[in-house]
Amino acid sequence: MRSLLTAATISLAFTLFLTPLFIRLFEKLGWGQVIRTPENAHNPSHQAKRGTPTMGGVIFILGSIVGYFVGTLTGGAPPSISGLLVIWMMVGLGAVGFIDDYMKVRQQRSLGLSGWRKIVGQVLVAVPFGILALNFPNRVAQTPASPYISFFRDIPMLSFFALGAVIGWIAYLVWISFLSVAWSNATNLTDGLDGLATGAGIFTVSAYSLVTFWQFQQRCTSGALVTAYQAACYDTRDPMDLTIIAASFVGALVGFLWWNAPKAKIFMGDVGAMAIGGVIVAMAVLSRTEILSVIIAGVFIIGPGSVILQRWYFKATGGKRLFLMSPFHHHLEMRGWPEITIVVRMWIIAGMLAVTAVGLFYVEWLASV
Repeated sequence: MRSLLTAATISLAFTLFLTPLFIRLFEKLGWGQVIRTPENAHNPSHQAKRGTPTMGGVIFILGSIVGYFVGTLTGGAPPSISGLLVIWMMVGLGAVGFIDDYMKVRQQRSLGLSGWRKIVGQVLVAVPFGILALNFPNRVAQTPASPYISFFRDIPMLSFFALGAVIGWIAYLVWISFLSVAWSNATNLTDGLDGLATGAGIFTVSAYSLVTFWQFQQRCTSGALVTAYQAACYDTRDPMDLTIIAASFVGALVGFLWWNAPKAKIFMGDVGAMAIGGVIVAMAVLSRTEILSVIIAGVFIIGPGSVILQRWYFKATGGKRLFLMSPFHHHLEMRGWPEITIVVRMWIIAGMLAVTAVGLFYVEWLASV
């Protein structure tokens, strides 16, 4: 518990007090936000955001790492492979976003990496994660991830390796790559208004910290469990360490939100949005709740879902639009909603989905006892 509190406090302090220094540094480096011209035409208020320091995700990535390592060392336990794998996904997908951001800032255009190059980068991060996550068994042969598709826990009927070793590995890595590409792009599309993705990320990752903390309390390797609860125990390899890195990440996001809330002094950029996606993917896979993540992080599906619907409707109707603009939060802007109203209401949706998912998670445990 000391590690948990220390990690969250250190990461919170890091982003809360050091973000102004990074803002000045980014201004000197010329890392200012580039605004899309079509977006300006439909949303004149966004023109005022041009030049605001961006790539602020670097700050909460660093804050999370510092908080996590200080927290684990304070608690007397070395970092686990599970915690390091979360950091790998956070930093790796964040690096893809950083390259995208840097290209935009350097060229002063809103076009960075092409879609396919971005996907290739995301897959190059996801594949090593997937391979490493099925190695490093502990003393009871638990690995960080499992070769099963999971909901509240592993679904025994849905094993990749039932297809054979070679096909099983390929199918498993395709699944991990799909999750990584889907979630990192979903969080990236959601990052369109001041504080929107940051606040949603706080609710989402906080829910995961509760899930993994409960898994720690009900872990299969615990000698404290009464016999009646053994049937409902969890095979998560390092649940407490996952809780620590999640708490550290939440602390860093809270500190960053102080400066990112409307009107933002700094934007997280693609580096920050994709880092949030990386943490969601890693927590879902390592806590074995991949399908449940659709509810936990459901607020991040609204944006890409609206984009998909918009394109489908446009083609199906020969040029008509379902929304005034996509992603959906820009549609609401076009309808005259103030930015702060959209952001706060999206936070409320994120909170309700997170609470619902944690509630369902607990109900499933009660049903398993």
